[in-house]
Amino acid sequence: MPVRPIIRFPDPLLKTACAPVTVFDDGLRNLTIDLLDTMRAAPGVGITAAHVGVLQRVTVIELSLEDGVRTYINPEITWFSEETMRHVEGSVSMPGITDEVVRPRAIRFRYQDITGETHDAAAEDFLAVCIQHEVDQLNGQFWLQRLSKLKRDRLVKKWEKARD
Repeated sequence: MPVRPIIRFPDPLLKTACAPVTVFDDGLRNLTIDLLDTMRAAPGVGITAAHVGVLQRVTVIELSLEDGVRTYINPEITWFSEETMRHVEGSVSMPGITDEVVRPRAIRFRYQDITGETHDAAAEDFLAVCIQHEVDQLNGQFWLQRLSKLKRDRLVKKWEKARD
């Protein structure tokens, strides 16, 4: 499947909440395959449909080849742990820019698979961070919004300078 162009920060689509998926068909399946190919080419470990300009609640995560590909349709976090962890995050829409973000260490979440079947699952550590990061993006919250204004401004300046 084709690698799709990734929209770049500060495109307003990255601040737009995505609509729930209601049709589970070959078009959705093809989108998830394109997302995986696009994410691998970027490279990255997670991508949402919003990253390629499709405002639907679809995300694909692949932490490693051994862990395999995880596809989440309409994911919603239902519980967060009080315990937090720090992890360096970035985005395929802002390559080369990273910083440490504090997030809950463990989550529970609900999602649908590619056929529309609903699942409840739990995640912790790196997978939990990745799911939270991608759900934020599906909600229209770019990862920089998790940082202090000072850090955010510094990274935006670094990004703008790198693009010149």
